[in-house]
Formats: sequence, C-alpha cells, structure tokens
Amino acid sequence: MDRYIRIFALLIAFVMIQGCASKAPHTVNSGYSKKGTRLIAILPVSNKTDNTKAGQILREMILNELYFKGYPKIPLSVIDEKLSKIYKGNVDFKRDAIPPKTIGELLGVDAVLYATMDQCSTSFAFFYAPTHVSVYFELRSAKTDEILWSAQHKTVKRNYGISREHLEMESCQVYEPAIQEVVGTAIQTLPDGPDSVS
Repeated sequence: MDRYIRIFALLIAFVMIQGCASKAPHTVNSGYSKKGTRLIAILPVSNKTDNTKAGQILREMILNELYFKGYPKIPLSVIDEKLSKIYKGNVDFKRDAIPPKTIGELLGVDAVLYATMDQCSTSFAFFYAPTHVSVYFELRSAKTDEILWSAQHKTVKRNYGISREHLEMESCQVYEPAIQEVVGTAIQTLPDGPDSVS
C-alpha cells in the first residue's frame, strides 16, 4: 500500500509541474476592426468524437461566450431551422457544404463560426484517468469567405482514484468544465464585439 501512496504522490507532483494553461494559439485578420463583424452564426459542431452530447454542449457554450464578448445572440434553433430548409429537413447535413456567403444571405449575418471538436475522451489507467478536450475554431466572413479569426485550444483534466468506478464518476463531472475552459480560453483571443462593455 505504501508503494501506491508514493506513486500517487509522484503523479500529483507531475501535475503541479505542468503549470497553468497558456493563451490559445490564434490568428486575427489584420483588418478585423474594419470588417463590421456583429452578427455571427454558429454552425453545428463538426464532432469527430464518440461523445455525441459534447458537440451540442460546445455549441451552446460558444453562443454564451460570444454574447459576453459583445456579439448579439442568434438562437441556435433559428440557425438550424433555416439550414434544415436547404436540406429539406435532413439534420445530418454537411456543414462545410454551405458556403459562408449562402449562410450570410440566408440568415443576414456578417460571419459564420465553425467549430471542430477533435477530441473529448477519457482514458483509464490504474488509478489515473485524464480527460482530453481539443477544439479548433474558425470565423469566416459571410461577405468575402476570408478567415477573420481562428484559434485552437486543448486541455487535460486529470482525475485520480482508487477504483475504476470512482474514476468514471469523476470523469463524468469534469468533461463539461473542460469544454468550458477550451471555449473560454479560445474566445478570449477573439476581438471584442460592438456591444462589448469593456
């Protein structure tokens, strides 16, 4: 048992050495402030993971973060309803098949935000279970199709426990905060919107 305590202590020390997360890698179009970007349509997430619920959670969190950055909310249901008309009710449309200009005309928006969830999973090993979340964001002009902003961020939430059941329970509780961290860190790099109070 003493051996397990030492291993556990080493893992905690390793995590502490990792330090705080840095700013998300990102790019901002040099003329962003002149583009008049106010209304942003958030398309359904391209979810490359097995966690089907994670994509919807991610999209809702993006909507809220954009609002706090000073961009008006466009209800996701309104976006989906308009898109479903193009695809005659087929909800499994390929989002990349619709050019940003078409979405701009359809919804009257200035830009379209695409999000790709590359990872949202937990791996289990002995008494350690890291949860990984990785997302790529891209904002395109609905007028010119150019990239206005892009960012990528990933995080790892580490859980420790003495049983698989405990680790599974802990992991279920951290994946939403992990998604929130990824969204919050990435959206911080987006220039403030026109309704920003800061």
